[in-house]
Amino acid sequence: MKTLKKFMAAMLALSVVLALTACGGSSSGSSGSSEPSGNGGSGGSDEPAPEHYHIGISQYGEHASLDNCRIGFLQGLEEAGLVEGENLTVDYQNAGFDDSIATQIGQTFSAGNVALMVGIATPSAVACFAAAEDKDIPVIFTAITDPVGAKLDSGNITGTSDVLPVEGQLQLIRDLQPNAKNVGIVYTTSEANSVYSIGVYEEKAPDYGLTIETVGVTSQAEVTQAVDTLISRGVDCISNLTDNTVVGVLPAILEKTNEAGVPVYGSEIEQMKLGCVAGAGLDYIKLGIQTGQMAAKVLKGEATCQDLPYEVIENYDLYINSEALDAMGLSVPAKVADAAIEANG
Repeated sequence: MKTLKKFMAAMLALSVVLALTACGGSSSGSSGSSEPSGNGGSGGSDEPAPEHYHIGISQYGEHASLDNCRIGFLQGLEEAGLVEGENLTVDYQNAGFDDSIATQIGQTFSAGNVALMVGIATPSAVACFAAAEDKDIPVIFTAITDPVGAKLDSGNITGTSDVLPVEGQLQLIRDLQPNAKNVGIVYTTSEANSVYSIGVYEEKAPDYGLTIETVGVTSQAEVTQAVDTLISRGVDCISNLTDNTVVGVLPAILEKTNEAGVPVYGSEIEQMKLGCVAGAGLDYIKLGIQTGQMAAKVLKGEATCQDLPYEVIENYDLYINSEALDAMGLSVPAKVADAAIEANG
């Protein structure tokens, strides 16, 4: 009998312990809870979960200028509080300088219902805009010289233009080569940016006592042959645009021009780093940052694309590559040296 009473007492004590444990485990004030807040659970916050954005970036091809645009774009988003891997998912696709692939990328973004498309360079921006229109997905562009000519100046689209400082380039050529007469340019006949820039060069060159010699190409395979043509015409120098087809094979161009003793002028700092002698151009990291800040406003609902007219970057810098200048026997006047940035400094 005593044994039975002891057994019953032990069972009662165990029941009390279990009951207390269960009460403690279900306490809404437990500091060890891993339940996410904002999902309607008991004891959770009434605030909504933080917004997460999914965007698509279509880059027309890989070269330093366009890569810098993308890097700067992500920096601009981050400065605005949108950080990849935290509250931002980025689907980055590269078209490899192929228009048909650029079109496919835009269609894929549209099918995936991204919150925003980004087109880096004209063909990618045009493809994204065409794919986005039916669903009214906002599109942000960068590295486009002539948004009006590309018909990207109205609708649910905005961005930044990298229109070239042509007069700054012509003055730089005149300062470094006082006796120059003919400037050669290779450009892609189907690239709206380049066609526009050629027109500006041809209009402004006579004011600097210069004549423009051009050779148009349709693919990268034709570029080095076009350079041979310009060299055979006796041009005093070559001025490089931000032409994606041409810039993609700049090292091969420089190999030919260095052998022929013909200076090549670049249009942004990365081209000078590769061996162009000098250039008046933009900082594409800064261009990308400015574009990213515009995109952040659209994503956050602070503005629509229609509220934000596309922006033209008007300030430019002078860059020089002293080693390349020395190799061509070109001296730098004091007024250029005082204003210029050493590309490889």
